Amino acid sequence: MKRWMYFAGVLLLMMISGGQLMAWNPDSPNEHKEQTGEKKEFDAGKFIMEHVMDSHEWHIMTIGKTHVSIPLPVIVYTKEKGVSVFLSSTFHHGPYKGYTSAKEGPHEGKIVLVNTDGTINEEAPLPVDLSITKIVAAMMFSLLVLVLIFIPLGKKYKKNPNQAPSGFQSLIEPVILFVRDDIAIPSIGIHKYEKYMPFLLTAFFFILTNNLLGLVPIAPGGANVTGNIAITAILAIITFLITTFSSNKNYWKHIFNAPGVPWWLKFPIPLMPFIELLGVFTKPLVLCIRLFANILAGHFIAMSFIVMIFIFGQISWIAGYGSSVLAILFYVFMTMLELLVAFIQAYVFTLLSALYIGMAMEEEHAH
Repeated sequence: MKRWMYFAGVLLLMMISGGQLMAWNPDSPNEHKEQTGEKKEFDAGKFIMEHVMDSHEWHIMTIGKTHVSIPLPVIVYTKEKGVSVFLSSTFHHGPYKGYTSAKEGPHEGKIVLVNTDGTINEEAPLPVDLSITKIVAAMMFSLLVLVLIFIPLGKKYKKNPNQAPSGFQSLIEPVILFVRDDIAIPSIGIHKYEKYMPFLLTAFFFILTNNLLGLVPIAPGGANVTGNIAITAILAIITFLITTFSSNKNYWKHIFNAPGVPWWLKFPIPLMPFIELLGVFTKPLVLCIRLFANILAGHFIAMSFIVMIFIFGQISWIAGYGSSVLAILFYVFMTMLELLVAFIQAYVFTLLSALYIGMAMEEEHAH
């Protein structure tokens, strides 16, 4: 029985890898030619960046010259045109309502204004872009998943508070208890942790859900939500605000007048207060960069293995097929590693947030 379970697990990972290859199949460099008649070179760097960065449409696959993608709402505002709402698929036929999506240059991937002749208006400022991009759509889906999971669970607990967990409840409850008993209580304290449990649980499950969905090869998965620095920055700012507004006078005393530090390090040149105050802002910065860098690096490495197939495929079809075997094996290994990283990064972010909150509320001890 265990042997079949192991076989099923490996088969599932192979299916995920195969699905990822299908969803990320670029134009074959041997089939498409430029107007000059030369073969189109495969740009590995551009290929990787297109799939880890945000975009105004959700690309699924490319079959020959046909690109299969999900159009997303474009919402832009300019003082002259006001608010304009349309689907990103309208750009497939050229500029629309005086807007287009830049394909190259400094504004690549952004919505820009165009002149009457269809060229990009370099002098006009960029419009305010409030579009539902791939990252935003994936984040909305993950929030919907969390709502559909936790609202029924909450109602079940409220209806039967003393009943043993059953079904999906028995899977989620140990995770909630882990966040409470191994993260919140040791870091914040038994008497103060309850007020911060909603934030810690939300941060943990939000990061974990988006990390796992990022490994799913087909929409609505595959988006690099937690590998986007804007998302991790907002999470870090929320931690910073909670830490700051929960702090007591002892916290600020240790920043501006730390006990046990020689006076000449504090006055007349406030060297230590400056370093301690700098640490107040570097802590959330570290939270932001750590989560962003680890998730983005995982996507980069996984995509690098996929890119190997097309790079060697330009040499010969034998090299392409031969490298695909190694690429898939390495990709399966990376997928298994990323599953572990998905949990670790959610745990680390939640743990550090709890530690920062606990440090801000620590009472003065007698020396």
